[in-house]
Amino acid sequence: MKPAALFLLLPLVWASCGFAQPPPQPSASAKLWQQSQNTDAARSLTFTRFTLTGKFLAPPHDQAANRPALALDCIPGTGSHPHKGKWLAANLLAGSALKIVYVEPEEIHGTSYFPKVVVRYRTDAAREEEDKWAAGTDKTSISVPKDALKKILRAHSVTISAEDDRGSQFAMQFDVPDPTPVEDACNVDER
Repeated sequence: MKPAALFLLLPLVWASCGFAQPPPQPSASAKLWQQSQNTDAARSLTFTRFTLTGKFLAPPHDQAANRPALALDCIPGTGSHPHKGKWLAANLLAGSALKIVYVEPEEIHGTSYFPKVVVRYRTDAAREEEDKWAAGTDKTSISVPKDALKKILRAHSVTISAEDDRGSQFAMQFDVPDPTPVEDACNVDER
C-alpha cells in the first residue's frame, strides 16, 4: 500500500476510535426506592410500599427466580404530620423456595414451632452477622426484623445470603439509595 493512501485512511481510523460509545450505565431509577400505593381489603387498610430491587451474586438453584427485592410497607402520615407514618412490615422477596428451619419457642404452649430462615448479612464493611428471620407464608420471602432493617437502611450496600430448599447457598446484594424518604414515611426509628 502506498504511504499516501495510508496517510488518507489514518483520519478515518482516528474518527472511528473517537466516536466509540462507552458501555451503557445502569439507569438512575434502578437505584431508587420504587413507591406504590396498595390496599389490604381484609383489614380496610391503605398503605405505601417502598421496593428496592437487588441482584443475585450467587443465584438460587431455580433458574426462573425473579430478581431479589426488599419491600417495606408503611401507613402514610396524615394531616400536619405527613412524615410521621407507621412501619408495618419489611420483607425480603427471594424469588425462590427457601430452606426452613423450625425453632422451638422460648416458652412452650402446645406443640408449635416457628418457621425461620437462617440468614447471613453484611452491611458495607461491617462484619457478617447471622440471624434467624421469620419465613413468609409462601416460603419464598423472609420478614426482616426492625433492628436489621435500621442497619440496612443506613448502609450503602448490603449482602444477604441464605439457603434454598435444596440446601444450596445463594447470595444477593442491594445498593441502598438515600433512605430519607423511606425513614420519613415509615417512621422506622419510632419505638
